[in-house]
Amino acid sequence: MYDFTGMIQGINNWLHSIMPDTAATVTGWVLVGAVYLGIFAILGLVLVLAERKIAAFFQLRLGPNRIGPWGIFQTVADAIKLLLKEPVGTTRADSFLYNLAPYFVIISALLSMSVLPFAKGLQAFDIDIGVFFVIAMSSLGVMGILLGGWASNNKYALLGAMRSGAQMISYELSVGLSILTIVLMAGSLQMSEIVEAQRDYWFIFKGHIPAIIAFMIFVIAGTAETNRTPFDLTEAESELGAGFHTEYSGLKFAFFFLSEFVNMFIISAMAAIIFLGGWMPFHLGGLEGFNHVMDFIPPIFWFLGKVAFMIFLIMWFRWTFPRLRIDQLLKLEWKYLLPLNLMNILLMAFLVLMGWHL
Repeated sequence: MYDFTGMIQGINNWLHSIMPDTAATVTGWVLVGAVYLGIFAILGLVLVLAERKIAAFFQLRLGPNRIGPWGIFQTVADAIKLLLKEPVGTTRADSFLYNLAPYFVIISALLSMSVLPFAKGLQAFDIDIGVFFVIAMSSLGVMGILLGGWASNNKYALLGAMRSGAQMISYELSVGLSILTIVLMAGSLQMSEIVEAQRDYWFIFKGHIPAIIAFMIFVIAGTAETNRTPFDLTEAESELGAGFHTEYSGLKFAFFFLSEFVNMFIISAMAAIIFLGGWMPFHLGGLEGFNHVMDFIPPIFWFLGKVAFMIFLIMWFRWTFPRLRIDQLLKLEWKYLLPLNLMNILLMAFLVLMGWHL
């Protein structure tokens, strides 16, 4: 009922009817890029405000409440302040790499977001290796962190960057393996096909216990991938100042700051797509009337609602658990999550082979 494929195709046909094919293609790319940059900026403003309000809720405070009604324009004011700040660096930094590093994290996040399906047909690129593409592009973000930490010529920034490299390389294994557990059921790496395979039941219900274990591991490892508390060893203020972006200010600092929240959105969106059915509504077997009512809710609302739930869960982690030590962080991955993931994949493969999944 809510299929955006025709609308997108109509816009494409209209562009080709009023200009040459090459110009129409380039114009389409520019429009898509502008839309995603707009989403990028809005996500940053909304998620920072949500973070502050949720932190205030858990700590019995009011949170931002001065600028705008209920403080909703506080993040807009902060963004303007960051844009107007003078970019102060250090004369000992490697100028080229120092300035290049923030763009790595931003471009990595934009490329990862480009294959996420917000609804049926509402997707920039629906490639047949969508899951692999997101894993590959998101792993490029650590290059920006390593470059920024090394090029700053600051020992605290370098320590934070090295921690980030060790952390991301470690937890990428658990993220990839937990996704692979569900790919075994879907039989495809294409995002749209993974969502369509959950038309009747979401994979977290279809896959029984192995899917629930994979979901829990994905949330833990995904939180570590975004460098958020309790896994924020790369920015440990009590030890490293601000970690890898100690020497950054103004717009370049804003890029690092914004990328953390956008990466949190991407991890939450991946969890919603792979485990919770993406834009698919919630259905119950045998209750046709209930299922029809669920079908009337637009799929974009289903998708954003699931993503919002996952974001709240990750923020809940931040304001509940204390920061781990670096040895505890690596021990959790290599001694517990990775072996559990490997056993879980074998169990899921056996269930799929026997046809015991729903």
